[in-house]
Amino acid sequence: MTAPIMATKLYIPALRPHAVLRRRLTERLNRGIYRKLTLIAAPAGYGKTTLVCEWLESCEREAAWLSLEEEDGDPIRFLTGLISSLQTLGEGLGQNLLAALQSPQPPPIESILTVLLNEIAAISVPFILVLDDYHAVNVKEINDVLFFLITHLPPRIHIVITTRESPDIPLAKFRVRDQLTELYAADLKFTSSEAELFLNESMALNLSAKQVSVLESRTEGWIAGLHLAAISIQGEEDTDRLIESFTGDHRFVLDYLMEEVLRQQPQAVRNFLLRTSILDRLCGPLCDAVVHDSSVCGHEVLIDLNAQNLFIVPLDNERKWYRYHHLFADLLRKRLLESTAKSEVAELHERASFWHEQNGGEIEAFRHASQSRDIERAAHLLEGGGMPLHLRGAGGAALKWLEGLPAQELNARPALWVMYGSSLLMSGRPTGVEDKLQAAESILAGTEQGERAAGLTGLIAATRATLASLALGGGAGGGSERLEVKLREAEAALQDGGIDDKTDGLVGRIALAGSTAPHGRQTAEQVILQCRRALLYLRPEQLPIRTAAAWMLGVACQLSGDSAAAREAFDEVVVNSTIMDQPLLAVVALIGLGQLDEAEDKVNAAGERYREALKLAGNLPLPAVREAQIGLERLEQRDRKNTLLSPREYEVLQLIAEGLSNREIGERLFLSLDTVKGHNRRIFEKLQVQRRTEAIARAKQLNVLSDTPKPHTSKPH
Repeated sequence: MTAPIMATKLYIPALRPHAVLRRRLTERLNRGIYRKLTLIAAPAGYGKTTLVCEWLESCEREAAWLSLEEEDGDPIRFLTGLISSLQTLGEGLGQNLLAALQSPQPPPIESILTVLLNEIAAISVPFILVLDDYHAVNVKEINDVLFFLITHLPPRIHIVITTRESPDIPLAKFRVRDQLTELYAADLKFTSSEAELFLNESMALNLSAKQVSVLESRTEGWIAGLHLAAISIQGEEDTDRLIESFTGDHRFVLDYLMEEVLRQQPQAVRNFLLRTSILDRLCGPLCDAVVHDSSVCGHEVLIDLNAQNLFIVPLDNERKWYRYHHLFADLLRKRLLESTAKSEVAELHERASFWHEQNGGEIEAFRHASQSRDIERAAHLLEGGGMPLHLRGAGGAALKWLEGLPAQELNARPALWVMYGSSLLMSGRPTGVEDKLQAAESILAGTEQGERAAGLTGLIAATRATLASLALGGGAGGGSERLEVKLREAEAALQDGGIDDKTDGLVGRIALAGSTAPHGRQTAEQVILQCRRALLYLRPEQLPIRTAAAWMLGVACQLSGDSAAAREAFDEVVVNSTIMDQPLLAVVALIGLGQLDEAEDKVNAAGERYREALKLAGNLPLPAVREAQIGLERLEQRDRKNTLLSPREYEVLQLIAEGLSNREIGERLFLSLDTVKGHNRRIFEKLQVQRRTEAIARAKQLNVLSDTPKPHTSKPH
């Protein structure tokens, strides 16, 4: 279950008053709007975001905006943000998809994207989608999603990407097809005339042409450098001395300017800037909690900083939330670490963590707790009150933190070993999971088995059930060797495959294994054993994990031929999904129930299950939905056989198809030759044919003689 996206990530930043308008660049953007993609790639401080904001103000198209951060590098979280941004254009767009992404068992990414693109294609008004700061998520999984989106993009949508580094996708493919507009640092840097407008009109410095030329040359048109220079010059009596002192590359210039900017601020503001630099987003109450200075009002300071144009960006129209310019924030953090004891920095993160926890931001609270070096608190937050955060969109952050902990810290908290293994599984690395689970078990064995230990035992079992479920398909046999082989195969596919990787890839592989596995009795028994153990130990507040375990139990029992147990498990899934208002697992459980009814010739009940599943699924991109459609087709074929031919005529037709003569058919069915011939005549009339061969061909065409397989309820061999 993925945490909701903060609304501030969806706001288009407002263009600052007196900003230098860059018509030469916005005209280039206008000329390329017929293409699929605009890529604006340059280092920090080159005005990428500001340029796009200026263009959107003058462009006649609607726009959706998504500001990206490192936490959005998870495909599920990225798509949640993407759909949320699109919903600013139309409330209903992607609503079912968001529900799918929020479920414990989201469908494959490619299916989500296909449905999303179909919904976008139905939008009649052309629009622009902006992915700001894409470098924060420039990883393979997200690049795969991006490439799929651009490749299949409907004609009425144009994507704009701002980034410090080009995404690792085949841009040449779009370039050669004239589907790409590109702007880089050389395009974005201020020209001499733009530098003069910025320094003398926007910043009101009244510099001479020579002074402007020196600054423009020293900063090489780098907008952030000019901005910092302008701030440091304000109030400086010896402007020539300050300008002439600018030497060296951007880093040295920037370090110098940072010192000048900070030096001109009052001590209270300086402390405010440094202490709040640890925050990705700022609001007054959060800043008050972190700065911990009663003489400073966070909201007023933020308003003043914005009025001073001091590298702070409003994130909403109400001016409640802000962020620092990324480069400015980086340098403030650098200065903070250089000038402040580690224990004090850790305390700042601790205050931020407590504030976010009290205000519903559990993932942000965990992130700050992990940086405060408070392992106990970070571990508590990661557990998430029964539903661990790594199952709610913090998988990457959780795994990174867990991988950095020494073994003795993990040993002191067996819950961390359990979440370590589960995080590896969710990241598509199943072969490394069992060692972590065994480490947890060895520690739990020597502790008192209370309620918390029981919940961990349940999570261990649910994780093992998922591992075993990955090995359900593919031939007879079982045992640890076969499981290891299947897990290696799964990991290779999950790591090297297409965009349907990781968590959604796991679900897809389990569903595929469950629908095709003809054998594997020992593996199914392992799934059943671990699922039952999980359901025995998992606590009520771990309902999403219980529901997933019940689903896997139902699939395994269905494969093993235990219809009663499968029904009980699927019924629990439907009830739990209703309680959680998460329909996805209810859909697959209803399909399983329909297959069980169908196998027992409860045709009407099966049809009701399939239709209920399809209604509940709506347009959710679930591969299992196809199973419901196929089930209904099977039932329709049965009806066709029952209505087109009588039971006796159907028997005769079957024997004709087997090549028996009329006399042989009569002997087989104890009928006279004339009676058989009468059945032949009526069969030919109903099928509108004249000969036996035509009757057989026509019957197959109508699926009257098709070998229709029953749903998978095979008994163990």
